[in-house]
Amino acid sequence: MAEKTLRLTMAQALVRYLAAQFVEIDGQTVRFCAGGFGIFGHGNVTCLGEALYNHRDELPLWRGQNEQSMAMAAIGYAKQQLRRRFMFATTSAGPGTTNMLTSAGIAHTNRLPLLMLSGDAFVTRLPDPVLQQVEHPGNPSLSVNDAFKSVTRYWDRITHPAQLLQSLPAAVNTLIDPADCGPVFLGLPQDVQGWAYDYPEKFFEPKIHYMRRQAADGHELAAAAERLKSAERPVIIAGGGVQYSLATKELREFAHKHRIPVVETIAGRANLVYGDDLNCGPIGVTGSNSANNLAKDADVILAVGTRLQDFTTGSWTAFAEDADIVSVNVGRHDAGKHMALPVVGDAKLTLPDLSEALGSYVTPSGWVERAAHERADWGMYLDENASPIGKDGSNRPMSYAQVIGAINEVCDAEDRVVAAAGGLPAEVTANWRTKSLGSVDVEFGFSCMGYEIAGGWGARLGHQEKHPDQDTIVFVGDGSYLLMNSDIYSSVLAGTKMIVVVCDNGGFAVINKLQNNTGNESFNNLISDCKIAVEPFAVDFEAHARAMGANAETVHSIAELKDAFARAKQSDRTYVISMQVDAFEGWTQEGHTWWEVGTPEVSNSERVRKAHEDWEAGRAPQRKGV
Repeated sequence: MAEKTLRLTMAQALVRYLAAQFVEIDGQTVRFCAGGFGIFGHGNVTCLGEALYNHRDELPLWRGQNEQSMAMAAIGYAKQQLRRRFMFATTSAGPGTTNMLTSAGIAHTNRLPLLMLSGDAFVTRLPDPVLQQVEHPGNPSLSVNDAFKSVTRYWDRITHPAQLLQSLPAAVNTLIDPADCGPVFLGLPQDVQGWAYDYPEKFFEPKIHYMRRQAADGHELAAAAERLKSAERPVIIAGGGVQYSLATKELREFAHKHRIPVVETIAGRANLVYGDDLNCGPIGVTGSNSANNLAKDADVILAVGTRLQDFTTGSWTAFAEDADIVSVNVGRHDAGKHMALPVVGDAKLTLPDLSEALGSYVTPSGWVERAAHERADWGMYLDENASPIGKDGSNRPMSYAQVIGAINEVCDAEDRVVAAAGGLPAEVTANWRTKSLGSVDVEFGFSCMGYEIAGGWGARLGHQEKHPDQDTIVFVGDGSYLLMNSDIYSSVLAGTKMIVVVCDNGGFAVINKLQNNTGNESFNNLISDCKIAVEPFAVDFEAHARAMGANAETVHSIAELKDAFARAKQSDRTYVISMQVDAFEGWTQEGHTWWEVGTPEVSNSERVRKAHEDWEAGRAPQRKGV
């Protein structure tokens, strides 16, 4: 019998295939692709737009205001869904496409699924040069879409409709693979989008995908257990991979059975709740004294689901030079970093197996007691740091820590927190007391300004699926707000309410702090220190947010902030709360490990020369590749 086929355009086949992919989550089968975000132009409206219109019920399409931000929204959704579902972003050609490069960097760095569908140059080249085409006389096959090769896990240009038969399964496998998960880019030439092909009907049959779980190799498990059994001062570093493997329960059971203190990376915040007696705080440059003191004295570090970024390792100064690292990671590349003893495997499977191999091993009581003292000191510091009243009884200038502490106090346990670039990721990481597992999204892998509101919109789309009565809380500084804020409007249009907390410190204050700490004068960071033609003035963020359809207000104290948050909770749409915080006072001082940044070896400034000497002195304990 002849094979049954469907004659479809390339664009129609692509969309039909996406709509036929399913995944099982918590015993329910749902579409793997939850829909997407799109801005149409000549490069995607006529063919891909036609196909998406005919599948608008299965794959809802949300109109973005900016290509970069709508791809960020897709990333925020995927992260909230713990990589079990993804969304696509489609753009026209030229600048619409290149706007998504930054978003691709976020997804690649954070190992998050994102499908980008962008128009491309005509394969026939008959109309060349066309609108928005960047010509390369020596390589006519090159387009701006090639720029995505460095920030994608899978890249392809569909130059014939039949290529989808290989490319789409490969793309979907990348989006769901626990080790290779990351962004996928498909360049869709404008002529090929409309070309027809007789596709096998079977290609579009519904397919259910499952999260692959790789068991660890027995030899690696045995070696890891042997090293841990001899540990007198072990510490677990829990990363974001713990959440992606749905292994928070296994992490807690492992830690408590063997009484091993746990510290969290930025991506791993909310692996444990604050009240867990083995939760010893965040580690690294934006960490706590509790976590960093334990890490510094640990003899064995069990790293679970972390890529050991410099903010975690203090540029590799956070650990003793003779400490051994055992790394449990589904990615071979991450498991073997810095000569770690690798255990390549899924955390949810590997931690119970490693626990069984450890047998009755329990951490020596003295180390557990030390961890308890460190943890208690951490709690006392958080109380002091978030208080608007100083030790002398006077009112302190409003700070990030006070704002975070106040929201933390009055929010619901299942509310989700989103933050990204500037000073807020450090302050949220250091000061947030986690109330529920997986409730914190601090994007600090790519540290991308603008992710906050856009990512918050996407996170809310996912968060409301299970928690319609809770809120997604976005912490954003004035700098990031001004960079990208249009998805306040998107969220109002879409009925996806967020609570946006704007902390206005008059510019890029955290970089001004780094500038000053390295001996430099304040320059081009705070508005007051920039080249301007008028007196410095603050933006009226309340009025701006209202102009985009949100409810909004400005507050001037922590008490007013708490009252405003209660009103935001009752709001039926996105609610923006704006306040001014001090650019110099109130920064969290505890817990900062050394961090390697380039400082001038030669300078006319004595302060810069002295800062360089001091900074370089911090390099002494740096582990050099081991």
